[in-house]
Amino acid sequence: MSSFTESALVKKLTELNPSQQSIQTLSLWLIHHRKHHAVIVKTWLRELQRAPGHKKLTFMYLANDVIQNSKKKGPEYGTEFAKSLEQAFRHVAETCTKESKTISSLDRILSIWLERGVYGAEAIQSYQTALHTVPEPAEEPSKKKRKHEEHAKASKRSKASSSEKPKEHVKSETVEVNGTVETHVTLSPHTPVGDPPEPEELIKALIEIENSASSDAAVRERIANLPVELSEVSMLSKIEDKEAAHKLSREVNEALNLLNEYNARLCTEMEDRKKLQNMLKDFQQEQRELLAQAESRLEVQRPP
Repeated sequence: MSSFTESALVKKLTELNPSQQSIQTLSLWLIHHRKHHAVIVKTWLRELQRAPGHKKLTFMYLANDVIQNSKKKGPEYGTEFAKSLEQAFRHVAETCTKESKTISSLDRILSIWLERGVYGAEAIQSYQTALHTVPEPAEEPSKKKRKHEEHAKASKRSKASSSEKPKEHVKSETVEVNGTVETHVTLSPHTPVGDPPEPEELIKALIEIENSASSDAAVRERIANLPVELSEVSMLSKIEDKEAAHKLSREVNEALNLLNEYNARLCTEMEDRKKLQNMLKDFQQEQRELLAQAESRLEVQRPP
């Protein structure tokens, strides 16, 4: 799994498509890099506003997957998204007024959030209000003023509710580093030990293990066929002259080099097997999370 940069995130959001695999894969990547939750949510909202109308629902599905599937690992995303969701729902409502499927799909998401307690009732109500806000003509400033006041009230309700859900809190502290004030965030437990490998990486590692030292039949046969004189001390008494002694010495050195090289390969293989074990563990966990996300998306897409 690639490392996080904002440019990498923008590229992934640009390439995001409505397929289940695309949404699940990016969702898992975002959850893995949740220590960057503030930048991720800010970038997500910005790119949502730039995205064409037909793609906005996909962005909202992505947010839903991240919010729901990250709950067990920590409250970071639930809390951070709560700050932007009202604006996101309002934006979708204003730009997708003719796409009833988009609005009904988002209504379904809000219903599930309410049922599962993802957010409080007041927050859900503010999101529904934003989602069903009808855009008003620009030439009527009095209506725009009333709309602004309604949004301000809804925003206050949203902030009050988001402080309740999720109940967990992200610990943070402000420190000064090289004269610059920074906020350090302490994440919740269950941070993955390693990056889940890509299938290609896993296949490559498995192939390398197949070609490792313990599977090298040719070298194993050479070791098995080493002359008995090289390992039996009693054979030294049979050396008759200096030439025979030099010959035996050369053979011993060659055998020693062979064994040392093979032992080094075995040590490397042991380390590779440990790494492979961790890769398999991370990959298995990733597949479980993908399955959970697939089930979550299936429930969201199921008609009421």
